[in-house]
Amino acid sequence: MTDNASTQVVRLLTITENEDGQRIDNFLLTKLKGAPRTLIYRIVRTGEVRVNKGRIKPEYRLQIGDVVRVPPLRLSEESAPITPSPQFAQQLSDRILYKEHGIIVLNKPSGLAVHGGSGVAFGAIEALRGLYPTTEFLELVHRLDRDTSGLLLISDKRSVLRHLHEQLREGKMQKVYLALLVGHLKGSTHKVTAPLDKTNLASGERIVRVSRDGKAAETHFKVLERFDNCTLVEARPLTGRTHQIRVHAQFLGHPILGDEKYTSNENNKAAKEFGLNRLFLHARDLTLKLPNQEAPLKLHCSLAPELEKVLATLRKTHARV
Repeated sequence: MTDNASTQVVRLLTITENEDGQRIDNFLLTKLKGAPRTLIYRIVRTGEVRVNKGRIKPEYRLQIGDVVRVPPLRLSEESAPITPSPQFAQQLSDRILYKEHGIIVLNKPSGLAVHGGSGVAFGAIEALRGLYPTTEFLELVHRLDRDTSGLLLISDKRSVLRHLHEQLREGKMQKVYLALLVGHLKGSTHKVTAPLDKTNLASGERIVRVSRDGKAAETHFKVLERFDNCTLVEARPLTGRTHQIRVHAQFLGHPILGDEKYTSNENNKAAKEFGLNRLFLHARDLTLKLPNQEAPLKLHCSLAPELEKVLATLRKTHARV
C-alpha cells in the first residue's frame, strides 16, 4: 500500500498552474493512486470532497488557487491499480505516431479502452503512464470508444491540454473517421443535426439516443464506396458527443456494421461472413493548431489492417456493379 493510496487524515491541496483546468475526478485519480473511479465519483457526489469548502460535480474544472479537501481513505492492497505488462507497454510504444510539442499521438487499437474503470483494469492512459513513469503530467485530450481504432491525442503539458480543449469546445479541431454502414446510403453527402441524450437502461447499460431534450450534435457523412449491402463513408463530427457518429448513422437508417449497441445482430452476423469481427469505425485524420506553431498540424492514421482486409474482401466478392 502506498502513502498515496491510504490517507488517515483530511488533506487540503492547493491547485497550482500545472493543475489548472483539470477535472476534479481526474485530479483525484492522480492523487489517490489505486482508488477505483467508482470510489472517486462517490466521495465527490456525497460531498466528502470539497473545493473552497463547497460541493462540486465530477466534471468541475479546477482553477489556480482552489483548495481541495481530500477526505481520509484507506484502500486495500486489492485496490491497487493493475498495470500493463512491459510487453504490452512496448507494443503500445510502437503505435505512437507523434511525440512533440506537448502531445502524444497514439494509433489506438480496437478493444483497448482509453482509461480504466467499469470493469476495465486499465486503458491507454494508464499504459502510457506506465511507459513514461517519470512524466509528471499525462492526460487524455479527448476520447475514443473502446472498439474504435485510430488517432488518440494525449497531452504531457497542461498549457497544451487547455489549448486543445479550447479548440474542441469551439469546434476548431477537424476530425475525419471511416465507417462502414449497413445497406445503400443514397446520395453523396448527408448532414445530421439530431440532438443526443445519454440514458441508462434498466440493466444499467448506458446508451445514447436522439432526443429533442438532448445536446446539440452535428455530423457530416460523405459516401466513398458502395458494395452489395453496405456503404463506406467518411464521417466528420463537428461536435464531440458520446457515441455521436454511431447514433447519427443509426438515425440515418444505416448503422455502423459491427456495432453491438446500435446495429442489429442479424446485420452484424452477416458482416462476419466477409471477415468483420469488430466495430468498423476508425479515426483516420486530425487537424489541429498547437501553441506557438503557425501552420496547423495534420495527423493521419491508415485504416487498421483488419479493416483493410474486410474492404479487400468486399471489393473482390461484393463489389457493386
